[in-house]
Amino acid sequence: MSEKTATIIGVTGLIGGYLYELLKEDKCFETIRLIVRRPLPKDDPRAEIKLVDFNDPESLMLAIDGSNVVFCTVGTTNKKVKGDKEAYRKVDYDIPVKAARFCKMTGCETFVLVSAVGADSKSNNFYLKLKGEVEETVREAGLHSVHVMRPSMLMGERKETRSGEKFGITVMKALSPFFGGGLRRYRPVAAKDVARAMINAAKENRPGFFVYEYDEIKAHS
Repeated sequence: MSEKTATIIGVTGLIGGYLYELLKEDKCFETIRLIVRRPLPKDDPRAEIKLVDFNDPESLMLAIDGSNVVFCTVGTTNKKVKGDKEAYRKVDYDIPVKAARFCKMTGCETFVLVSAVGADSKSNNFYLKLKGEVEETVREAGLHSVHVMRPSMLMGERKETRSGEKFGITVMKALSPFFGGGLRRYRPVAAKDVARAMINAAKENRPGFFVYEYDEIKAHS
């Protein structure tokens, strides 16, 4: 996969940040393109910063054009959108769905998406239903190779403080050894492991639609 372009949407997030750091160490890609809302410092000679307006479809399509693989790790929180479900949907649904469709239009064969464990378009839970709808719509885009990561609680160093999440991780880590059988997929996983699994999955370039939960993520990391 030499002389190829890897594009990240969501580089300022937890998984996106680890993804970028790992790609800087990985020489398989000639260019690491970062699609962002606000300017970022260029800290690697292979980095290419693309400022976009995510409300402008053409802006996003032009930023994706020329990519060989697009990693989409974008996501918001209920707190950030102040409980506005439409605003939540604009980030967690509209951006990855548009990105997948533009990958198809511009000839990018591989799309790697971060979803969530329990994603189900028929769920009564807003978040899980939304993630399930994203997965279904991305699948319908008809891309050559799609890899969907479904992590449970993520471990890693965030830029913002989430005290409730830290407490949840502590509890989940303590209970994790008891999560066997069908509960294994709910084990907390390191965000860096998810990022590494995304890169390794992209390198395989297998045709089809693939879903990775805890065991598959660990196997690819």
